[in-house]
Amino acid sequence: MTAELTELALALGKIILLTAMLVQVPPIMIWVERRGPALMQRRRGPNRVGLFKWRLWGLLQSLADAIKLIFKEEIVPVGAHRQLFQLAPLLGVVPAFLIAAAIPFGPPLVIAGLTIPLAVVQLDVGFLYILAISSLGVYSIAIAGWAANSKYALLGSLRAAAQMLSYEIPLGLSLIPIVLIYGTFDLNEIVLAQGTLWGFCKAPVSFVIFLVCMFAETNRAPFDMAEGEAELVAGFHTEYGSTKFAAFFLAEYVAMFVLSCLAATLFFGGWQLPFISPTLLSETLGSVMATLCGVAVLLLKAAFFMWLFVWVRWTLPRFRYDRLMALGWKFLLPLALANILVTALLLTLTW
Repeated sequence: MTAELTELALALGKIILLTAMLVQVPPIMIWVERRGPALMQRRRGPNRVGLFKWRLWGLLQSLADAIKLIFKEEIVPVGAHRQLFQLAPLLGVVPAFLIAAAIPFGPPLVIAGLTIPLAVVQLDVGFLYILAISSLGVYSIAIAGWAANSKYALLGSLRAAAQMLSYEIPLGLSLIPIVLIYGTFDLNEIVLAQGTLWGFCKAPVSFVIFLVCMFAETNRAPFDMAEGEAELVAGFHTEYGSTKFAAFFLAEYVAMFVLSCLAATLFFGGWQLPFISPTLLSETLGSVMATLCGVAVLLLKAAFFMWLFVWVRWTLPRFRYDRLMALGWKFLLPLALANILVTALLLTLTW
C-alpha cells in the first residue's frame, strides 16, 4: 500500500510540475513574439511594463495582458451554440497537455534508491499515443468555428480542419523511418539510442518533413490560414474574447512547445548532451545534477525550435491556400512515402 501511495504522490507531483511549466510557455513566448520581431525590424518592442522603477525589458507586459483578459467580459454571440462554444477552447488545451505527459524531459532521477522517470506516463507505445492524441486538436478549431455562428469563424475552421488533416498524414509518415531505424516506439529508448549519432543524421528527410508539418499542425505562419487576418478578421476565434481567447493562445503555444520537445527528442538526442554518455554524466555530477542538466539540455533544444517558429513567422509570407494544400498532398505525401521505402531498403541491405 505504501508503494502505491508513493507512486500516486509522484504521479501527482509530476502532473503539477508539468502543468506549471506549460502554463508559463504562453507569457514567455508572447514576449518573445514581440521583442524578437522588434529586434529584426530595429524597433524597441514592449519596454514599459515592469516592477516599480524597473522596466525589466517589458517582461511583465504578458502578465498585464493576462490580467486584462481574465477580467474582460465574457460574450456569447447571438445564435451561437452555447455549450459547444464554451467547450471548444478546452478541447484545444487538453490534447496539448496530454501529449506533453508522454515526453521524457530528462534521465530518470534516483533518490534514496527510488528511480523516478521524468515523464508523467511511461508508455512502450509513446509514439502511437502522441500521434493519436495530437489528431484530436482539430476538433477544437472545427467546433469553435461552427458553434460561433459567424461566417468568418466558419471559413477559418474549415480551412484549419482541411489543413490539419492533410498535414497529419505526412507528419505521421515522416516518423515511420525513425521507428524502423531504432526498432522501438518508446521515446526514452529512442533518446538513449542517439548517444553517438543524432536521429537528424540518420533520417534527414524525415526531419525536414516533420519540421514543415510542425508549422502546419500548429497553424503558424506561413501556414496560418485558420486565422487569415487579411480576409477572415481573425478566423476561427473571431467571436471569442476574455479567458476563452486566452485558452486558444494557451493551446497554440503549448502545442508549439510540445512539438519542439518532440523534434528535439526524435532528431537531436533529446535530453542527452552530445558526445557525453548519461552514465558518465551521472557518475561525475551525481544523479540529481545529471537529471537537472538533462532537463536543461532538452529545454534549450526546444527553445531553438520555438525561436524558429518566431523567425519563420516574420520572414516568410502566408501561402495561398491552394498552394498550401498542394504542398501537402502533391509534394510532402509522395516524399514521405518514398522516404519510408528508401529507409527500409537501406536497412535491409545493411543488415
